[in-house]
Amino acid sequence: MRSAAHLTALLFALVALALAGGAPATAQEAAQPLEQSEPRQQSPATAVEPAQPAQPPRQAGADAEAAATPALQQAETQLAKAERDLQQLGERVANAKDDERLAELKVEADALAKDIVSASAALQPRLDEIKARLEELGEPPGEDQPAEAAIVTEERQRLLAERAAINAVAARAESLAAEARRLANTITATRRALFSNTLLRQTDVSAEMLSEAVAATVAEAAALWRSVSSWLTFAWTYKRVPFLSAIFLSLCAALLFLAGGYRLFAPFLQRYDEEPTYFRQLSVAFWSTLIPTAALTAFAASSYFFLDSFNVLRPDIAPIIAVTLGIGVALFFVTRLANSVLSPTRSGWRLVRLSDRGAKVLMVPIFVMALVNGLDYLLGSISEALGSPVILTVAKSFLASIIIGLILMSMAWIRPVLRRDDPFDAPGRPWPRIISVSLLAMGAALIAIALAGYVGLARFVATQIIVTGAILVMMYIGFLTGKSVAKHGAFAETIVGRYLERRVNLEPVALDQIGLAAGLGIYALVLLSFIPLILLQWGFQVADIESWAYRLLTEIRIGTITISLVGILAGLLFFAFGYAVTRWMQAWIDRNVMARSRVDAGVRNSIRTGIGYIGIGVAAIIAVSAAGFDLSSLALVAGALSLGVGFGLQNVVSNFVSGLILLVERPFKVGDWIVSGTTEGFVRRISVRATEIETFQQQSIIVPNSELINASVGNWTHRNRVGRAEVAVGVSYDSDPRRVMQILLEIAEQHPMVLKNPEPAVAFMNFGEFSLDFELRVYLADLLTGVDVRNDLRVAIFERFREEGIEIPFPQRNLNIHIEGDDDNQKAALEKALEDEGFSKSRAKRVMTRLQPVDEDAPEPDARKKS
Repeated sequence: MRSAAHLTALLFALVALALAGGAPATAQEAAQPLEQSEPRQQSPATAVEPAQPAQPPRQAGADAEAAATPALQQAETQLAKAERDLQQLGERVANAKDDERLAELKVEADALAKDIVSASAALQPRLDEIKARLEELGEPPGEDQPAEAAIVTEERQRLLAERAAINAVAARAESLAAEARRLANTITATRRALFSNTLLRQTDVSAEMLSEAVAATVAEAAALWRSVSSWLTFAWTYKRVPFLSAIFLSLCAALLFLAGGYRLFAPFLQRYDEEPTYFRQLSVAFWSTLIPTAALTAFAASSYFFLDSFNVLRPDIAPIIAVTLGIGVALFFVTRLANSVLSPTRSGWRLVRLSDRGAKVLMVPIFVMALVNGLDYLLGSISEALGSPVILTVAKSFLASIIIGLILMSMAWIRPVLRRDDPFDAPGRPWPRIISVSLLAMGAALIAIALAGYVGLARFVATQIIVTGAILVMMYIGFLTGKSVAKHGAFAETIVGRYLERRVNLEPVALDQIGLAAGLGIYALVLLSFIPLILLQWGFQVADIESWAYRLLTEIRIGTITISLVGILAGLLFFAFGYAVTRWMQAWIDRNVMARSRVDAGVRNSIRTGIGYIGIGVAAIIAVSAAGFDLSSLALVAGALSLGVGFGLQNVVSNFVSGLILLVERPFKVGDWIVSGTTEGFVRRISVRATEIETFQQQSIIVPNSELINASVGNWTHRNRVGRAEVAVGVSYDSDPRRVMQILLEIAEQHPMVLKNPEPAVAFMNFGEFSLDFELRVYLADLLTGVDVRNDLRVAIFERFREEGIEIPFPQRNLNIHIEGDDDNQKAALEKALEDEGFSKSRAKRVMTRLQPVDEDAPEPDARKKS
């Protein structure tokens, strides 16, 4: 059985989408903390010269007018225009009553405040220049000091007047920006009030109200019949050709979209596998829901467009037709989604582990809830179009909320859950307690809210249970799809992965990397597609979403730092472009300039490396600037770093720079077999301070990067893993050297891991003390297999030499001992002689016990051999 969270997402989401724009305005409180907690953006001019009086430019006097510069005049012009725009915006806010219009005006107010601050900030560089110049001029001379030159006095007065004018403009800009922010806050408060009035309005639910609603329903049905029949008669009599043309063109658009979608995504829609993978199930469920729904949406949108363009619709019929088409799309969507996820007739394609009977039973309440919610919005739209009493809309929403609440409570008693090993046709078990209790609580709360008279709130809650739940299920399927694609080895099994492997010859590692990127892309696509839909359902307007998206991409504030995702992306693109240009320039200069000039290979490499460093450095500086980072902060970091170097950070900086060189130049990489001094092993990790080398004894040695830069480093696998292995062997002097060399070559050529090119070779190395010394040299595709290959070759050589009768000699020594004197002295002298030759005491005694007396009559003393 899958987790309770999985089942919860299934239950509350497989339901119908409400009609577009049907949900009342909500959730403004969710956006309000963001708006109120936004740090107050002050004009740069607020910090300049607080001692100077803030005079309006129009009253600054003749000196200020004389000191006016083009930049100052431009700022005054911008502020004057901003003041007029702010006044007009306030009037439009006072007359606006619609939440969507207020959201648009809120965006305009925020943009106006930003423009005002920008106009003031443009004067900051000039103000800095004035400050610097006044510091150079110094204070005016006192009474007892000699007078300064008239030109100096005149320049000081001109600078002071210009500074006063700039301060006045800055003060005015701060005042206008504060007024714009107050207007934005007023708009937010107004939207919050509209939200509260919409949802928290209480209605007296009584029998009298219901009886009035019944009477109004009868009158509305009659009015609807008259309107629809008269419109159909008019359309068929006077607009027959445009009416039929609109329907025909809409059907063509839908069929074209449907046929094209099925043709493009046919491999993702076929259910031919008996036991499909989970990724295959997710893919079919997603596309089999999305493509038909998109085709039906195209039909509905084109139908309304063509009917409206051909002047077939009347003002009272147009909203009814729009809502009817929208409900049709919503009901179709929920049916396809529920069928794709539950798959009541094909258990092998079911995305959740539910019983066959439970899946079929769940389809009924899901569809009924979708139908009730859709009819509620349709009848509400009809009432609004026909001008029916408000009590009728309230009664319909009240009835719909009660029905949806009862359906939710009834779903708590369904028994669809299976054990892990149960077959799909087995009887189901009840929901986990948390799900059943949640269903009962939500249904009861919905009924209680409706009975308490908060019909608007009940209708909103019912809609969000259905619509938001359906969107969450689509998001859940999307996330599962991304997770399945990003799983190790999964992308290679997909249709796209097999195509890339077949046509582009990609390796499994590259396919896994593409799969990881595709999974992340699916995550991003799901979030970007469905989160705005959820926000729209919860009452936010398109203008709100656009404003938040703009801030997210351009104005992420962390303390006093502002980060722009768009700027960072632009910086990455600039760096990638600069890197590509650098590599192209390196290759072009190397091939076309230095190659023709016959420059030495070492010089060519140095020039090519220098161009690479310069190009990448320039690309990095451009990228950092494009990303919006202040390079002056980098200068401060560099100054602090140089100061630290003077106090003893030379080694740290040396290792840091050496690490950068190793990472950029890559004389060795992770996985290479290197030798540096007495250290030999595999590179496991390269950081900016040190490199981790794992020896063959599984010992990790941390080597500072500066030692690897300043010392010689041998890399066995730098270019590739091809390498040479040697096997030394000695034979007796009675052997034929040519026959030995031939046998060694035959043994090498028969080994499957020995390369044919370069071919094996045998070298006659030396005339040894006891043997003729040879060396067999072979080349291997992977040097790391050298130990196993040498072992195999030695065993094969030993066996072949034994067959051929070739002796492999070993060192022998004869020890002759002459001792005179009594037995005790002889034994002591003999024991000492053996110890001097390297025998242990115990071994010397064993040798002495095996010695036999010397035959004095023999012509020469008999030698006793050392074992």
